[in-house]
Amino acid sequence: MRLDKYLKVSRIIKRRTVAKEACENGRVIINGKVAKPSTDIKEGDIIEIQYATKTLKARILNIAEHVRKDDAKAMYEILVGEEDTDEEE
Repeated sequence: MRLDKYLKVSRIIKRRTVAKEACENGRVIINGKVAKPSTDIKEGDIIEIQYATKTLKARILNIAEHVRKDDAKAMYEILVGEEDTDEEE
């Protein structure tokens, strides 16, 4: 699955366009490397997102095309950062 789509489906970032912009601006890192929106992600990858004042680091646990809002948090495990991921930039 594409990185920008995963960020939206998992609700780490609310909108795919915002996820795409974050990737294009170099604020999303996958396994230590800056990632493009089209980067393929897989289970076990570590995502790091740099917001203005904080960093969110999470491990991908599950990849699914469609998920209910209640099940979205089961797609990843927060390693560093806030539990509230519904922030917009």
